[in-house]
Amino acid sequence: MTNLKRLWRRRKALTTAFIAAVGSFLVGVTLPIDLRSNQPEPPQTQVVAVSQSQVQKPNSNFNRLQQAIGQRVEFSQQAIAQLQENRFNSSLPSQFRGITLRQARLDPKHKAIALTFDDGPWPTTTTQILDILKKNKIKATFFWVGRYLQTHPELGKQVANAGHAIGNHSWNHNYYKYNEDGAAREIDRTTSLIEELTGVKTSMFRPPGGILNNGLAAYAEKKNYAVVMWSADSLDWRTTTQSLTENVMRQANAGGIVLMHDGGGNRSRTVEALPDIIDRLRKEGYKFVTVPELLQMEAQNLKQQETAKK
Repeated sequence: MTNLKRLWRRRKALTTAFIAAVGSFLVGVTLPIDLRSNQPEPPQTQVVAVSQSQVQKPNSNFNRLQQAIGQRVEFSQQAIAQLQENRFNSSLPSQFRGITLRQARLDPKHKAIALTFDDGPWPTTTTQILDILKKNKIKATFFWVGRYLQTHPELGKQVANAGHAIGNHSWNHNYYKYNEDGAAREIDRTTSLIEELTGVKTSMFRPPGGILNNGLAAYAEKKNYAVVMWSADSLDWRTTTQSLTENVMRQANAGGIVLMHDGGGNRSRTVEALPDIIDRLRKEGYKFVTVPELLQMEAQNLKQQETAKK
């Protein structure tokens, strides 16, 4: 009998504790919700109103809680979507899909230019270039070789996480002639790996060596990529640092796309020249943007011109 009494007392104590915990939870949740309402009442009135609501309208607090949770979920979804939009910045305006381009058509007064880097990601050099870009608060565009990305996935993630735009530069970077199946393997495989590792679904393709007639560019256009060439070639793969810089400065123009390399070989000359290139272009009034941003500027200019004609 003593054991039964002890068991009954224990159940009674647990029940009391459970009721107290539930009550504390309701007060802790519903009170902050009321305090954040659009038309707050004075603190004392508010506390009383909550107590009355809990006693007289038990469903009211639950509905309010549901509404607050729904609002938070909606806000979180919007925030995530905005972050994704800001991060995954390799999408292009529709009018540039399926075509080959060498630069954006901008008014000469709009001195925007895009720095692009091919053949990475690459040990040491890619990180060095990222550091220079970060120091100068510049976003650039990187065209990746699939097999190098497969070998150095963490470097690829680092580039994407820094907010740079990403393009496809084939899987093997060969200059062969490709039939459609071969071109598909080179391009589709690279795009899939980029998306798998970084979340970026790129719509930009740059053919190795700038070759437009070996099947790769034709397949890319068919699949609605923008085939992105360049208007300023640094020739950093064969020239001295000083010549590299002069090549860029001589060819720079509003809407221009500058070709450099962060991978595919020894790119120490590019790393050495890059700070000076950035400094000299800035002194000439250039703003640095990604290729997608450059094309968005052109699209906006065209839209304004069309509006002005009406």
